[in-house]
Parts: sequence; C-alpha cells; structure tokens
Amino acid sequence: MTARFLVLYGTPPDPAAFDRHYREVHLPLARKLPGLRRYTLGREATAVRGGEPPHLVAELEWDTMEELRTSFASPEGRACAEDAERLQMLAAVRSMVFTVGEA
Repeated sequence: MTARFLVLYGTPPDPAAFDRHYREVHLPLARKLPGLRRYTLGREATAVRGGEPPHLVAELEWDTMEELRTSFASPEGRACAEDAERLQMLAAVRSMVFTVGEA
C-alpha cells in the first residue's frame, strides 16, 4: 500500500513571504527526503462544505508507511521537520499520514 503525508497550510497573513519561504527553503529540503516517490502541490482549493479553504495543499508519497517513517527519521527528514516548525509561524498547518488502497 502506498503511504501519503498530507499537509494543509492555512492562509498566511503575508502570502508572498510564505510562498517565498516555501519555494526557496522548504521545497528543496522536502525534495531530498529519502524514498520520496512523488510530491504534489495544490493551489486554489475550494471548501466544499464550509470552512476556510487552505492556501496550499502538499501531498508526499512513499511506497510504504515504513519508508515514510524512515524518511522522516533521517537527517534530511529532521531538517525538513525543523523548517516545518518555521512555516507554522507563517501559516496555520494541519497534517496527517495515511495509507492508500483500492476501495
């Protein structure tokens, strides 16, 4: 089963500063995560059943949950997590991990 890490970033007070940091600092760190199979970004989200839509949606994918966990335990994963703490100062962040299978 594929393992995914989903991150929803709320609308930041300064979208330009958030986007710049994400693009110039966070994204290069995240792309170095060991075993990362895919990294997608979603913009212009629309809330279907109320609530505020996220400013940015990031979805990262590994082959297995074990690979995902190993990736975040690596030096690259720790560096990415440290920068994620900085991003939380720029925008509200919600995240989750899950496995994906056929319905």
